[in-house]
Amino acid sequence: MRIVVVNWRDLGHRFAGGAEQYATRIALSLAGTGAEVTFLTARDAGQAAADRVGPVEIVRRGGRWTVYLWALLWLARKRRAIDVVVDCQNGIPFFSPLAVGRARVVQVVHHVHHDQFRVHFPPWLAAIGRWLEGPAARRVYRNAVTVAVSPSTVDAMRWRLGWRGPVHVVPNGADPAPADLPPRASEPTLVCLGRLVPQKRVDRLIDAVDELRHRMPGLTLHVVGGGPEEAALRERAARCGGAVVVHGHVPEVVKSDLLARSWLNVTLSDGEGWGLAVVEAAAHGVPTVCRDVDGLRDSVRHGETGWLMAHGAEVADVLDRALTGLADPAVASGVAAHCRDWAGRFDWDDSGARFASLIASGAGGGGGGGGGWLPGMPEATVAEFTPREVPRRPGTRAGPGWVLVEQCRPGDLLVALRAAGADDVVVRAASATERLLGRVGAGEENRVGAVPPPGEDHRSRPRS
Repeated sequence: MRIVVVNWRDLGHRFAGGAEQYATRIALSLAGTGAEVTFLTARDAGQAAADRVGPVEIVRRGGRWTVYLWALLWLARKRRAIDVVVDCQNGIPFFSPLAVGRARVVQVVHHVHHDQFRVHFPPWLAAIGRWLEGPAARRVYRNAVTVAVSPSTVDAMRWRLGWRGPVHVVPNGADPAPADLPPRASEPTLVCLGRLVPQKRVDRLIDAVDELRHRMPGLTLHVVGGGPEEAALRERAARCGGAVVVHGHVPEVVKSDLLARSWLNVTLSDGEGWGLAVVEAAAHGVPTVCRDVDGLRDSVRHGETGWLMAHGAEVADVLDRALTGLADPAVASGVAAHCRDWAGRFDWDDSGARFASLIASGAGGGGGGGGGWLPGMPEATVAEFTPREVPRRPGTRAGPGWVLVEQCRPGDLLVALRAAGADDVVVRAASATERLLGRVGAGEENRVGAVPPPGEDHRSRPRS
């Protein structure tokens, strides 16, 4: 099988982030199945036009904006030699179905940018961005397989983009933390890990730390990562009396040491597809405080591996309460155990296998509501029954006595299982965590012993 993965950047790009990690890991997993994989992307300053990462060929064309046109031209020219296109959408789609003829397209949506366009662009250009991401994409990708990286991203696609076709969840994986790490710092220490761009709101975090350092002497914030906001953030940090250190990009070993010494990871991002940095911190035993937004409400288990801030909460006050609670060694140890357990549930090999199975199955799209999904029905359905072998279908995960199926009418699943001879079948909607991890009961066994949240509790809006 000949597969082209299209993403606006690769991991060698100076502004690479979580989307590039996901695209690269999926590309490598697909190559591991024996497929011929090409990674089509933009060309950054100093990058070669052609390269390789293991078995994956890298083709670079165009820059930040022109990559979209170059990618369509390249795909059109090669369309007879392409079986599948993995089209990664980062706000502006590539619209690959227009160029590849009969080749199958798998569209990957990391998160919905609908409300973020106004942060980066003037109103007229933001309106164009919203149209491209919403109505235009719904039309062009109506027959594509659609993949989202988290259940809350699916919710955002339904509510803000009006997406009516089936959407499968294939989550990010995670890498284990190194075995030999330094102990936690003796003084309260924060870390903020990720790209330095406006929507991450790192400036607000620096301001909160500047306020909090007067209440909590010895407090330190480490900002790790690079991006267009780095210079401005360094200037802002210089006014904080040494309480904030902007490191920029650092080697992996340095990043791991900074994480291990930290008490708390903080992100004030407007929205994420998932939150790779959150799970990376959790793998080091470090909880996260973040806003209750798409993606992060899936990667942070409120009250266990961190805390979701209520709307309108004062950042400095939330951090104060969290750090005060984590000053107790017993509390900190319990939270760290929850964090490591949660991070250990995500695996890049498993994510790659789930993605490859969708491609191999030929799961269909159907922007008009085809492919087994209708408005109002559960995004994923669980059936529990007397253990026996049952037939599989695309988007299915199964174990002894249970099956979890995405984008399937509950009644159809019940009928199919009874026809297969399953007894005592009980059908229900899958929880967001079950859908994310692909396992029935996944993540619920550790709900007892959760750590009280810092400050007032709140409930996120219901999810489908």
